Amino acid sequence: MGLFSKKKEETKSCCCGGNCTPETMAQAEVAKAAAGVKVLGTGCAKCNALENAVRAALTELGMDTTIDHVTDFTQIAAYGVMTTPALVVDGKVVSYGKVLKKEEAKELIQKVRG
Repeated sequence: MGLFSKKKEETKSCCCGGNCTPETMAQAEVAKAAAGVKVLGTGCAKCNALENAVRAALTELGMDTTIDHVTDFTQIAAYGVMTTPALVVDGKVVSYGKVLKKEEAKELIQKVRG
């Protein structure tokens, strides 16, 4: 029977399923190196909640920093993050996989920028 003799398709070991190019990886590395505050995630409710908590924490700290919301999976994977939402402060991943409260975000930002 032909059903059982089909070869399984090989999946690429790359984080984007083999669709990345040297150009997209270079762009991801450049974006990763930029200083600032970034929320990594697909734009779901949890990612938006993290962004709101971080915005409130920055306001309380008196820091006028823009928050970049990164939704491109290639850029997210360049940070080594596989579980979102994630928080990146000045190029360093400080939290991933959970929604931080305002006080937790404030503490992490102070720790990195302190």
